[in-house]
Amino acid sequence: MFTGIVQAVGNVRGLEARGGDMRLQIDAGGLDLRSMHIGDSIAVNGCCLTAIGKSPAGFAADVSRETLALTTLGGLGAGSPVNLETALTLAAPLGGHLVIGHVDGVGVVDSRVEDARSVRFAIEAPPELARYIARKGCICVDGVSLTVNAVHSGGFEVNAIPHTLEHTVIRGYRTGTRVNLEVDLVARYLERLIAAHAAGAGTD
Repeated sequence: MFTGIVQAVGNVRGLEARGGDMRLQIDAGGLDLRSMHIGDSIAVNGCCLTAIGKSPAGFAADVSRETLALTTLGGLGAGSPVNLETALTLAAPLGGHLVIGHVDGVGVVDSRVEDARSVRFAIEAPPELARYIARKGCICVDGVSLTVNAVHSGGFEVNAIPHTLEHTVIRGYRTGTRVNLEVDLVARYLERLIAAHAAGAGTD
C-alpha cells in the first residue's frame, strides 16, 4: 500500500530481458534505502514492484509479462526518470490517498497548459476506467496522488503545482506522453458492493 506522495525521482540504470519478462535496475536518486530489505515493495511510476536486489545506490526488481503489457514500464529506457515511493507503514502520515500500486490502465497526455505557476494537464483515459473518475475525486498518475479538476468525454484534467512539477516526472510530460493510471480504490469497491446488492435484490 502507498500514498501517492513521491519520495524521490530515480533513473533506470539498466534493463535486462529475462525469458520473456524483464529485470529493472534502478538508481534510487535521493531515496533513503537504509530501511529497505529484499522482498519489500516499492512503487516505480505507480507500479508496485518487489525489490530482489539492493545496492548503496539503488535496487533491482523483476517486471512480469503482465506488468509489461498493462503499464508503461516496458517503454522505459536507460536513463528514464521514474517516480519512487516505498511502502506505507502504520506510523506514516497518509498525505495523499490509498494507492495499491496495481495499475488499472495507461492514459495519454492530451495537452499541457500553463496555469499561473501551475500546469494543467488533460489526460485521455481508457473508456473502461471513466466510470471511476469523478470531479474532485482522487486519481494516481505515474504514482502521484492528484485531484481530478474536471471530467470530460474521453478523459479528465489535473493540475500540477510547482512542488509536484519539481519533485516528480510530471515536469517532463508533453502531449502524447503515456502514463500509468490507478483509479480510486474506494470507487472500485463501492461499485462491486452496489452490483452485489443489486444482484441480491433481483432474486427476491
